[in-house]
Amino acid sequence: MPAVSLAEPRRSFSVAIRVKFLLWLLLLVVCWPVALLALVLYPFVWLVLLPFRLVGIAVEGVLGFVRALVFLPARALGSPRGR
Repeated sequence: MPAVSLAEPRRSFSVAIRVKFLLWLLLLVVCWPVALLALVLYPFVWLVLLPFRLVGIAVEGVLGFVRALVFLPARALGSPRGR
């Protein structure tokens, strides 16, 4: 089984931020009013989308709980699939 690096998710997150920043710089060069508007509106869009993110986290937790309940008999019987 290959070792899982904890730095890998950080690295991909860092690359995503760099790509977004470079795309914003390109937009700034091509059409600076739209780039500045996007920069000003981003916090408001983030606030509007925050409840949907919280609902998504809650639904993911409930579905994880249901999945754990469904697989509980297999884990209790020692099935290799449940581990």
